Amino acid sequence: MTYCLGIALPAGLVLASDSRTNAGVDQIATVRKLSLFENTGKSVIALLGAGNLATTQAVGTIIRQNLETADPVRDLFALGSMFEVAQLVGTVLREVLARDGDFVRPFGDPGASFLVAGQVVGEPPRLFQIYTAGNFVEATPRNCFLQIGETKYGKPILDRALLDDTSLGEAAKLALLSFDATIRSNLSVGPPIDMVCYEPDSFSFTNLSKFAANDPFWMELRRGYSDGLLEVVRRLPVPPLANRDRPMRE
Repeated sequence: MTYCLGIALPAGLVLASDSRTNAGVDQIATVRKLSLFENTGKSVIALLGAGNLATTQAVGTIIRQNLETADPVRDLFALGSMFEVAQLVGTVLREVLARDGDFVRPFGDPGASFLVAGQVVGEPPRLFQIYTAGNFVEATPRNCFLQIGETKYGKPILDRALLDDTSLGEAAKLALLSFDATIRSNLSVGPPIDMVCYEPDSFSFTNLSKFAANDPFWMELRRGYSDGLLEVVRRLPVPPLANRDRPMRE
C-alpha cells in the first residue's frame, strides 16, 4: 500500500508520496513513487503512482522512454495540455494491464492508479487522478485535493483545514500532517516522504524535499501537532455522562 496526495490551489501545487512498499511482513523496502518530468520553459509534469509496483514502474518507464521521440501522440513533451497528458498516462496504463494483467492476476492485483499534475505553457497548473481503468477526474476549486492509495486517515485534516485561498506553505504543512495521520494509523505507509511544491509559471520543480523518519523538521512538526491536539482535547468540555440526575432520553 502507499499514500499519494495532490493539492491544486491558486497558489500552486503540492504533491507528496510515501516510499514504503512491501510484499509481506518480512519484505519491506522503500521505493520512490514520485517521478518528475521537466521541459524547460514549456512544461513540468509530476507522476505519482499507487498500487502494483511493477505496473506503476512500467508505466513510468514507458512514458520516459517515449520522451522527445518522433511520435507526438506518445511524447509527453509534445502534448499541448495537461488533459492530453492525463489521457496518455491512462492509455499507457491500459496497455500495460492488457499485456501483463492476466499473468499477474493469479498472484495478486495488477491494478494501479496515478496522480498526474503540472503545467503546460498557455494554461494554469492542473491536477488529475487516473483510475485503474485508465479514465480520470480533475481537481477543482470545490475539490482541490486528490488522493490515491491509503487515503482515509489523511483526509479529515484536509477536509477541515484546506481552503481555496490557503497559501502554498500552509498547504505543504497540511500535506505533511495528512501523512503523519496516515503513518500513525497504517503500517503499510512510511517515510521517507517526497514532496514538491510548485509555483505557477515557474516551470521548475526545484522546491523538492525529502523527509526521512529522523528529519528534524518532520519530527518537530509531528511532536508539535500531537501536543497541540492533546491540549485542545483537554480544553474541551466533558460530556455529562456522569451526571446521574440528568434525565435519560430515548
